[in-house]
Amino acid sequence: MPRYRFTVEYDGSAYNGFQAQVGQPTVQGAIETAITAFCGQKVRIAAAGRTDTGVHATGQTCHVDLERDWPARTVMNALNAHLTHEAVAVLDCAPVSDDWHARFTANGRKYLYRILNRPGRPALDRGRVWHVKKPLDAEAMQAAAQNLIGLHDFTTFRDAACQSASPLKTLDVARVARVGEEVHLTFEARSFLHRQVRSMTGSLVEVGLGRRSPADLADALAARDRARCGPVAPSDGLYLTGVTYEAEA
Repeated sequence: MPRYRFTVEYDGSAYNGFQAQVGQPTVQGAIETAITAFCGQKVRIAAAGRTDTGVHATGQTCHVDLERDWPARTVMNALNAHLTHEAVAVLDCAPVSDDWHARFTANGRKYLYRILNRPGRPALDRGRVWHVKKPLDAEAMQAAAQNLIGLHDFTTFRDAACQSASPLKTLDVARVARVGEEVHLTFEARSFLHRQVRSMTGSLVEVGLGRRSPADLADALAARDRARCGPVAPSDGLYLTGVTYEAEA
């Protein structure tokens, strides 16, 4: 069966996360429904990651096995035609070998967290940013974020419902920068614990507000204690922006 890789962007506001759930609107459900409408085939797609309710993506990667060998552009255009009424779009599509896997072949995930840092609430970006009214010290947040880079036990920033076998993860990039009225947090790693990015973001905002110091964040990480984590950032501002693969590294 021909296998197709495709990149997807979506606004997660209207969905109960990526993973298909009976009776609930999900990104996976929307894509699989579009595939059935296109070719009549009932399928289960695979994705590089399962984003939570309200989380967005500009570079989610998926794959699907189809019974017929279609031109990749035909697959992309047909899916987009059947996704017209969904907040989901297929950005590209290409055939891949049958041993290529959207999740298991991946060797890196990239996330962006957007914070709108101004007194006035968002109108155009409502549901797509975390609105923090008080001024944030982005430089202090950047200094604190450097303590998270490397191989660590991230128990402090691990959700209680996380199903990962180990809290040990290697964070390759943790960067904070002010971009106009926004503060952007960028994280890159091979994989992440459940809600790790939102947990780290919430604690970094505590630093930005002056409630914690960069050293306090380092101590919280070393404590390996979920109680030392700050408030978990809302899903609104989080984006899966890209997935990297071994052959492309």
